[in-house]
Parts: sequence; C-alpha cells; structure tokens
Amino acid sequence: MNALPPLPYESPATAQDLEAMRGQLGRDMRGVVSIARRCACGAPAVVRTAPRLEDGTPFPTSLYLTLPSMVAAASRLEARGDLAAWTVRLAEDEELAAAYAAAHRLYIARRDEIGRAEEVAEVSAGGMPTRVKCLHAIIGQSLAEGQGANPVGDAVLAELAETASIDVCRCETGAAAGEEA
Repeated sequence: MNALPPLPYESPATAQDLEAMRGQLGRDMRGVVSIARRCACGAPAVVRTAPRLEDGTPFPTSLYLTLPSMVAAASRLEARGDLAAWTVRLAEDEELAAAYAAAHRLYIARRDEIGRAEEVAEVSAGGMPTRVKCLHAIIGQSLAEGQGANPVGDAVLAELAETASIDVCRCETGAAAGEEA
C-alpha cells in the first residue's frame, strides 16, 4: 500500500492539550498519539489515539471528537434519528456507499500508520462501511483528514456549519470564546 499523505492539521499533543481534553470529556484520554485537528482558538477538537491502549485493550476509534460544541451537535443529530436515515441512504445510493467504503479503508490505513491491533484490524469506526452508527467518529475523520475523506462526515459538517464549527470558537475557556477567530 502506498504511504498516505500526512494528516493536514495534525500536531503533537502537549500536557496542556491532555488537561484541556480532561476538561472537555470529564476524564483522562487514553492512548493519545497527537491532536488531529484543533478549534479556532487552538483547543483540541479531534484527538488521534493508538489502536491498542496502554492496558492492552484494542481501540479501533483512532480519530476521536473531543470539542464539546461539536460533540453536542453530533449528539443532537443522533438523537433526532439521523443515524438510521444515513444508513438508509447508504443502502439506496451506490455512489454514496462506495465513497463511504473508501472512507472506511482510509480510516483503517490511517490507523495502521500508528500501530495494529489484530482484534480490530478490519474494524474502522462509526459503523463504516455499511451503516452510520456514530457521527462523532465520522465527523472526527472528516475534520482530521479534510474535505472529501468521508462523504457522510462532510455532509454533516456542512449541515452544522451555522451552529457548530471548529472555525468559530465556542469553547468556554478558549481564547476567543464565542467569537470568530
């Protein structure tokens, strides 16, 4: 397999980032490799995690949404039933299904860059490649990879653009809380 280009927004995770994510999620993050994408104020938005955690647990979700405003927005869409609607669309739209399957393969290839856990070697995240089970992971991939990596994530981000975006800081403690950066 050809080497993938680097993640366009990836940066090292600092002690400050780990503390920020503890505040964002209410717990310590495990298996942190890097920050795959940041909010406009610089806060972690998507964390990249190892496929095997420190205690040996396999962890397939290697791109993990942490930014509270984005997590809440994804949760609202899930609560209104968008997961089922997207899964139906995948079953009915061959072009969408093919692009989503490509996103699944990219997710696995990207995770394989940092390690491999055989137990989850063919498992990506978010229900890929045939269903939509977790918008948090799917949005995380779109934000980390950039436009065009995941058609479902791209469409959801476009839908959320007015109310939730990493391009406008909505962090409670961010340098530009609530203001455009």
